[in-house]
Amino acid sequence: MPTRKTTTLNPAITLFKDKLSSSLTKKSISVLQINLGKRCNLACTHCHVEASPKRTEELSPQICEELITLIHQLSEIQIVDLTGGAPEMNYGFKPLVEAARITGKQVIVRSNLTIYFEDGFGDLPEYFAKHQVKVVASLPCYIADNVDKMRGTGVFDASIKALQWLNQLGYGQKSDLTLDLVYNPPLPTSEKFSLAPEQTNLERDYKIFLQKHFDIVFNNLFTITNLPVGRTKMYLERKKLHTSYLQFLESHFNPSTVEHLMCRNELSVDYLGNVYDCDFNQMMNLPAKTSSGESLTVAKLLEFGSLDLINEIQTANYCYGCTAGCGSSCGGALL
Repeated sequence: MPTRKTTTLNPAITLFKDKLSSSLTKKSISVLQINLGKRCNLACTHCHVEASPKRTEELSPQICEELITLIHQLSEIQIVDLTGGAPEMNYGFKPLVEAARITGKQVIVRSNLTIYFEDGFGDLPEYFAKHQVKVVASLPCYIADNVDKMRGTGVFDASIKALQWLNQLGYGQKSDLTLDLVYNPPLPTSEKFSLAPEQTNLERDYKIFLQKHFDIVFNNLFTITNLPVGRTKMYLERKKLHTSYLQFLESHFNPSTVEHLMCRNELSVDYLGNVYDCDFNQMMNLPAKTSSGESLTVAKLLEFGSLDLINEIQTANYCYGCTAGCGSSCGGALL
């Protein structure tokens, strides 16, 4: 049997596509992830979106209407996953939530929690509960100092207050009010890299600590690897760790994760209406392609009346982050 030709980014890193035994292909699309824009009240050091209070890019009324039409017309969409920036700050957030809920789809909001204390956003916890929005909240550690170093002074305390607020509304306790937390490893300061801790054990530690110290309960913890994209990539390049970090991720490549990659059953849409295989490709401007090499937009999805227009997924070397160890996705470990 002939061996696959191996191409390298440099002498030490195999191109991700050459690591695979076959092309990475789409399954039926059931998840529509929408990045509403780059507006955010925080500027986290590891943010792959490079969001901040200074960014102004956000969804337009036209693209919002196209997305609402898509949500109404395509029953195969089971989950509408809203992200940003702080998705709640960007145009179209509530109309998209309500379009998805009225059509019986699950809505996920990827929340930084602190947004609830900004002027004009204090109604969000009650709004989420009313519409049974699943909250996936960033809490990269249960130790205050670690969180504040990654996300800004005072973020841990605000996050704790927000979680307690959500608990008071029934989140983490009622079956229709799901509250999940997200762990990100700290950014490395040397070549002593490590993957995220084992998810089940870390979830237990989070639950014990948060219950004991703050009387907080939640459903699941998701461990997510820091991919070398956005601010994480810039940080690694400044520290001259980018290549060695990619080497580390490649050395932990686990082929068993490939079957479960999130890019296989989702589409990612940016605030301009362009379509990508995943949010990381979106941030690196690597658009999804049809078999004829055509890039897609929301308008084209509407024209064809289908989400299943892509065969092969576009990949890059940062994909090693999703396939290292137990794998990583927007829903945590893959294995």
